[in-house]
Amino acid sequence: MVGVGSVASCPVEIDDMALQRLRDDGQRYTTGRRDLLHALADAGEPLTIPMILQRRPGLAQSSVYRNLAVLEQARLVSRITTGDEHAHYELAEDLTEHHHHHLVCSECGRVSDFTLPDGTERLLDDALHRAADAAAFTLAFHRLDLVGRCATCAPVSTNRASTNRASTNRD
Repeated sequence: MVGVGSVASCPVEIDDMALQRLRDDGQRYTTGRRDLLHALADAGEPLTIPMILQRRPGLAQSSVYRNLAVLEQARLVSRITTGDEHAHYELAEDLTEHHHHHLVCSECGRVSDFTLPDGTERLLDDALHRAADAAAFTLAFHRLDLVGRCATCAPVSTNRASTNRASTNRD
C-alpha cells in the first residue's frame, strides 16, 4: 500500500542540526531562518513561497527567498521544482528521517508526499543502484517525482479533453 502524507513535525534536534550546518557554511541561525524551518516542519507538505508567507505573514518575502537559498545550501531544505512558476520547499529528508517521494500535479502544481512499502522501496533502490552501476555512476540517493493530475484536476482535465475532441470533430 502506498502512503500519502508527510511527517507533520520535525525532530527536537532540528535546531541543533540547523545551528551546526549553518555554522559549517559560515552562516548564522537567525530567527527568520528558524521560523522558516519550523513553518516547513509544521506544514506536513511541501510549500511554495506564497504558501509560506500566508502561514507566516510576519516574514518579509525578500528575506524568505534569501533564507531559503541559504537553508538549501546548508542541506536543511530541499527544493522541488514542478515546472510551474513556484518551486516547493520542504525540510531535508535527513532532518525528518522520513524517506518519501512526490506526486506532482501538472495541472495545478500541487505537490504531495507519498511513501512506498519497505519491500517496494528496497526493490526500487536495488534497481536504481544496478542502473547507476551499469553507467559507471555512483548513486548517493534517489528522489522520485511522479507527474500527472491530482484527484481534483483529473476530472477537469478529462472534461476539457472531451470538449476539445468534440469541438474538433465538429469542424
